[in-house]
Amino acid sequence: MICGAGIAGISAAYHLVAKHGVCNVVLVDERAPLTLTSDKSTECYRNWWPGPGNAMVSLMNRSIDILEGLARQSGNAFNMNRRGYVYATADPTRIPLLRRAAEESAALGAGQVRCHPGTTPYRSPLPQGFAGEPTGADLILDPALIRRRFPYLSERTAAVLHARRCGWLSAQQLGMYLLEEARGRGVSFVSARVEGVDVANGRVRAVRLRGGDTVVTDRFVNAAGPFLKDVGAMLGVDLPVFSELHAKVIFRDDRAVVPRDAPMLIWIDPQVLPWSEGERVLLAQSEEAKRFLQELPSGAHLRPEGGADSNVLLMLWAYHTPPVEPVWPPRFDPHYFEIALRGLTTMLPGLQAYLDRAPQPAVDGGYYTKTRENRPLIGPLPVSGAYVIGALSGFGVMAACAAGDLLAAHLTGGALPHYASAFSLERYQDAGYRHLLDTWEELGEI
Repeated sequence: MICGAGIAGISAAYHLVAKHGVCNVVLVDERAPLTLTSDKSTECYRNWWPGPGNAMVSLMNRSIDILEGLARQSGNAFNMNRRGYVYATADPTRIPLLRRAAEESAALGAGQVRCHPGTTPYRSPLPQGFAGEPTGADLILDPALIRRRFPYLSERTAAVLHARRCGWLSAQQLGMYLLEEARGRGVSFVSARVEGVDVANGRVRAVRLRGGDTVVTDRFVNAAGPFLKDVGAMLGVDLPVFSELHAKVIFRDDRAVVPRDAPMLIWIDPQVLPWSEGERVLLAQSEEAKRFLQELPSGAHLRPEGGADSNVLLMLWAYHTPPVEPVWPPRFDPHYFEIALRGLTTMLPGLQAYLDRAPQPAVDGGYYTKTRENRPLIGPLPVSGAYVIGALSGFGVMAACAAGDLLAAHLTGGALPHYASAFSLERYQDAGYRHLLDTWEELGEI
């Protein structure tokens, strides 16, 4: 039994039946599949991850390999592209940081770095599909090339780093494809709430559902997303996770500021927002709002959403994400759209046209459930027969295929990849790992 029918739980079920031929797999969730956080995703993927170690790059490379295989198998039913992630800065002093990030990622397995100007010409990505696209990254330091290839970016842009084995897809269509394939191989879905797990002599014996039903099973998977910790407590296991609420904005780009074939665009500079003097006076009078007068963090980002005939943009900026207790439905910062829009005008000055009159936005989002070091939990729990797949933070859609593949290997006694121990709960028992955590910078979601 797998508790949680989000993208992680569905992927685990799919890999159990499709790869390992496991029979009698049950997904249980009180909500419809893919409706808690999986359908609130930015729907992007990347193999661009910092260290220490290459576990995250390896996990994501494996996940992207699986995604590409599924796309070929399905006729690209979930519209996977590889437009890449473009990290841009207006601060020349950050160029060495971009160069080091590119070299580190290359050393970890993300692919080679190509510098421009250089001997290799820069190649623009295809707007659709992924076949034949380059890996690695392009570091562009030539202002003329930046203006020619990315004319919509701020004229102050001093450098661009284009990570290439990155892009986006339809998370809903991916999830439904995996679910339909899994159901076709015998996976069943039960609409119910898990109320408890019966454990005897250190082993899982049964799962109790709301309404009084008890399902006898000796294999239980906690794939409960934001409720990972609550379900862990049913087993007597205190999982080291917490949640943050992340929002995104969807709105219509009626003025065609951002081309429909643009990649993911990310501004890596912290910034102070451009307020008028009158606005500054008003903001300073509010304890809640005056924080928007201070320097806000880097990471405002945006991408086109939909096909060539769409005019929708999806924008995000995690400027304030303290740990919170998940509630449903989530409540979002009423200032979020304006703050995100203003932040993105620094990178995309054409968006200033919307500051006075913007199309009606839609704000939604979900919870990033994560560990302290922002790496997932995938593998067995201290209770025999109990497993976890979660803490997938803001990378659940991109990691789900490899995470499900890894969990299925744990459950069936299959061969484990070299990175398996990096995501096991047991890693926290290692004194060296705990010491490393004390000096480990938190890994970002972008």
